[in-house]
Amino acid sequence: MRLAAFDMDGTLLMPNHQLGDETLASLRALQAKHVVLAFATGRHLQEMNILRAKMSLDAFLITGNGTRIHDPQGRCLFACDLDPAVAERVIHSHWDTSATLHVFNDTGWFTSSAVPEVLLAHQMSGFSYHLIDLRTIPVHQVTKVCFIGDPETLSHLRSQLVKVLGEQAHICFSARDCLEVLPLNGNKGAALRFLSAYLKMSMAECMAFGDAMNDREMLESVGQGFIMANAMSQLKAVLPHLPVIVSCETQGVSHYLNHWIKTPHLAYSPE
Repeated sequence: MRLAAFDMDGTLLMPNHQLGDETLASLRALQAKHVVLAFATGRHLQEMNILRAKMSLDAFLITGNGTRIHDPQGRCLFACDLDPAVAERVIHSHWDTSATLHVFNDTGWFTSSAVPEVLLAHQMSGFSYHLIDLRTIPVHQVTKVCFIGDPETLSHLRSQLVKVLGEQAHICFSARDCLEVLPLNGNKGAALRFLSAYLKMSMAECMAFGDAMNDREMLESVGQGFIMANAMSQLKAVLPHLPVIVSCETQGVSHYLNHWIKTPHLAYSPE
C-alpha cells in the first residue's frame, strides 16, 4: 500500500473525539515507511489545518466529505460546491423536523440555532459555529449542508429531502446524528480517486478506514477497506465483505497499522 486514507470521528479519534497516543505513533511510523497519508473527513478545512498541525504530520486533507482536497502545503487541488438551486431549496425551505440546520462554506460553519453540545466534538481544535441568519448566506458558495438531530428524526427528514431533491444531491449519514446534503460529485471515494490519480497511484494501492455511510464510496473503491467495530450497522450491511477491525475506543486503527507495519506476512486478527 502506498496511500492510506482515514476518516476522523469514530475512526481515528476515540469516542471523546481525542487522538490517542498509540494512534499518533502508528501514523508517524506509517509515514516513515513512505506511505502517503490522507485525512478524509466531514470536518472543515479550517479545523483540519489546526488538527494536522497538532499532529505534525504531512498529510493531504480531504475535507467537507470530499468537497475539498488540499495538499500538505495548503494548496487546493480540488473543490466542488452544492448546486446553488439545491442550496437555496434546502436552506430556505421549511422542513418538518426538529433537527438543527448547519451550513458550511470556505469561510466557516454557520447555524441559526445554538447547539453547544455539538462543540464537544471540536474541543481538540476549538473550532466553532457562527450564529447568523442562514438566509443571508450566498447560495452559490455553499459547500455542504447538514442537519443534526436524533437518528429517528433524521431518518424522517431524509425521506423529505429525497422526495424534494431527487437526484440533484448526494444525501447521506456522516454519523448517526448527522445527515448531510452534498454535491453529487462530493464524496470521499471520488476525492480519493482524484488524489490517487494526482499522486500517480492506483486505487488498488490505497487502504482506507471508516465507520459511517459517508465512508462507503471510499471503502468500497480502495484495494483494502476496513470498517471499525463501532461502525454504523448500515455500513456493515452494505459492505459485508470488508474486514471489521477493533473499535475506535481502543484505537483500532493503530492496532491494525502496527500489524501491517511489523508483521505484514501474517493474517490480521482483531483479537
